[in-house]
Amino acid sequence: MSRKKVKLAWIANDSSRKATYKKRKKGLMKKVSELSTLCGVNACAVVYGPGDRQPEVWPSSVDAEDVAMRFKSLPEMEKSKKMMNQEAFLRQRMAKLKDQLKKQLRESRQLEVTMLLHQCLLGKGLQEASVDDLSDLSWMIESKMKMVQERVEFIRASMLAAPKQQMKEEGRVATTSLEEVVAMEMEMLQRQQWFMDVLNPQDHMVCGGEEMTVPFGDANPWLGGCYP
Repeated sequence: MSRKKVKLAWIANDSSRKATYKKRKKGLMKKVSELSTLCGVNACAVVYGPGDRQPEVWPSSVDAEDVAMRFKSLPEMEKSKKMMNQEAFLRQRMAKLKDQLKKQLRESRQLEVTMLLHQCLLGKGLQEASVDDLSDLSWMIESKMKMVQERVEFIRASMLAAPKQQMKEEGRVATTSLEEVVAMEMEMLQRQQWFMDVLNPQDHMVCGGEEMTVPFGDANPWLGGCYP
């Protein structure tokens, strides 16, 4: 069972506060001793307790004074390079939390726009969408279209390079007939047109008399004003 997280706040009860101080002070001294032994560094700890006339020092007053003098002899830039007071620590934490919040907001907004795009593909209209929603949706569609175009170009290059590589391995001259190139181009155009049909289902609705064909399932009142 994990230990309950301790709330860092002033302990109002006197006996509980004194017991906590005694326990934490002992643990602090132990940690400093372990740090000095395991890492081979000079370390010291000075703790002023409530009501104590003299501070408690580890390992000894002489050793602690030597460590303090060595620290004071360092250049000012070297001493303050990694020092941080409470205000600087809180500012650093706030900056980090703000960055995390911005990242989370971007991810949440991207998910919202993705859901809006999926709803559009299922036939829902954009009458209730705001200007920001339309702007972000346009940006996402352009981004995805760019990705699709890059993928199409990659597949086209791979299809054109495959026969050449095979014939090169067989020691023959690679030739691609005009009919094959035209067929591949028509296939790519059909794939692009299919993707555009999916993104713009309203452009491909056919209303004639009292009948209508919809590319996605049953008629949807969000698609316009035509019903089967």
